[in-house]
Amino acid sequence: MRSAVHPIEQESFAILRSRVNLSHLPPLHRAVVERVVHSSADLGYVDDLVTDEAALRAGQAALLAGAAVVADVEMVAAGITARDAVCRVRQAPAHDGLTRSAAAVRLAYAEVGPGAVWVVGCAPTALLELIDLDVQPALVVGLPVGFVGAAESKRALRESGLPAVSNVSEKGGSAVAAAALNALLYAEVS
Repeated sequence: MRSAVHPIEQESFAILRSRVNLSHLPPLHRAVVERVVHSSADLGYVDDLVTDEAALRAGQAALLAGAAVVADVEMVAAGITARDAVCRVRQAPAHDGLTRSAAAVRLAYAEVGPGAVWVVGCAPTALLELIDLDVQPALVVGLPVGFVGAAESKRALRESGLPAVSNVSEKGGSAVAAAALNALLYAEVS
């Protein structure tokens, strides 16, 4: 699925693997954790990420079958390197008490419908809106960052029962959300 890996990236993963042994993790969980840690240089994600191997496999299968990818903001979309992502934040003015990111979720859902893979790395309000809309996703990568609503929105995602990747703490962001999705696009798991 991916072109040759640059030597700097190979060395970076070698350093990561010398600092933490993740070989006990299921293959896609390991791939997501490694790519998120690699993108952030934050080993804290090893214990902070919450994933389910079956959900990751279903999400990867949906991606391989051509499921749409939806990003909450353009920084997330830009970080997804192997696929184009739908991002409607520029077209979505805030209205009716919604943030632009939440309004963008509504626009994107009207466009892609159920079965998409959603990647939220910035806006907790976007994550809460997609939960409220019952978007019937193939997978939600819910890793928004911030002191206002980030941890709470990720907890709501986990409690929703939707297939998801999230984390417990307030940390997250566009780079780690895109990295988690890229892990599924690059991983060759049988």
